[in-house]
Parts: sequence; C-alpha cells; structure tokens
Amino acid sequence: MAEERREITLRRFDLSDLDDYMVWASDDRVTAFCRWDSYTDKEDLRRYMRETVLPHPWFRAVCLGGRPIGAVSVELGAGCDRCKGELGYALAAAHWGRGHATAAVKMAVRSVFREVEGLERVEALVDVDNKASQRVLEKAGFAREGVLRKSMVLKGRTRDLVMFSLISTDALVD
Repeated sequence: MAEERREITLRRFDLSDLDDYMVWASDDRVTAFCRWDSYTDKEDLRRYMRETVLPHPWFRAVCLGGRPIGAVSVELGAGCDRCKGELGYALAAAHWGRGHATAAVKMAVRSVFREVEGLERVEALVDVDNKASQRVLEKAGFAREGVLRKSMVLKGRTRDLVMFSLISTDALVD
C-alpha cells in the first residue's frame, strides 16, 4: 500500500492545518483518553491552535505525505521539574495500528533530547485502559514504572494512570 511506504515526519503546525487537525480533534474515539473533549466548533479549535499550539515550544504535527494526521507534544517542566517533560500524542483513527504513533514518539523523543538543554527525562501518563497507547510507548523504548492509582479525574471519572518514562541515557529503540 502506498501509504505504508511513506514516512512519518514532524513539523511545527500552521493555521492552514486546521481542517486536518479537526479530523482527529473532533473524533470521540481519538479523544476518549485525552484530557480535552472533542472539538465541535472549528473556531474553537482555531483559537486553541493560535493561543496554545503555535506558540508552544514543543508541539508538532505528525505528518504523512506532508499532511498532519496527528500531533505530538512535550510539556517542558520548570523550576525543580526543569529536567523533565511530559509527552502527549494523538493520531487520527484512520491511521491507528500502522506504527505511525510509535514512529512519531521515537522521532519526538530523539528531537526533544537534542533540542532542550538539561532535559533528562520524558514521561508519559496513560490511562490504565488505554492498552494501545501503552504498547506504543513500550515499542518506543519507554519503561513502565508503575500505576498511579486514582490519579486523575478524566471526563468525570477518577482514573488510574500508568507512568512510563525514557531518560536521556536510555538506549533509543530503532
């Protein structure tokens, strides 16, 4: 299949990506385990992109054939947490199960460790029921550290989260 041969790339978002972003940001299957609700209004998403995504130091479009099919970000810590960042990602449902999320996570981690001085740890918190996302992180070389019980209220329910991490001295999976 032609899509399978195309490589995943990462780049900064642009407002012209709004329609592509809306594909996954409005899909309840994609946002089920996200901290944010599905977007139903394009203007709300445009505002979010303008105010949050575009100025964010590490928020990238996951692209296939140059077009965004998802997003990956690292929220960098500050103060005594400046040595770490929290990874987040979402991918359009049409592209699940093809290794694209794993490829994007590997690329993001390699880049952020190179680009951010003093960054020693990238962590990801995943809902205990989100087995697919846990598998993405495992395939990308993240270590499962444990379960944080009743750690977050997500969409009205208190949830257990699995903590994963990759530190700068870990061997990155190729």
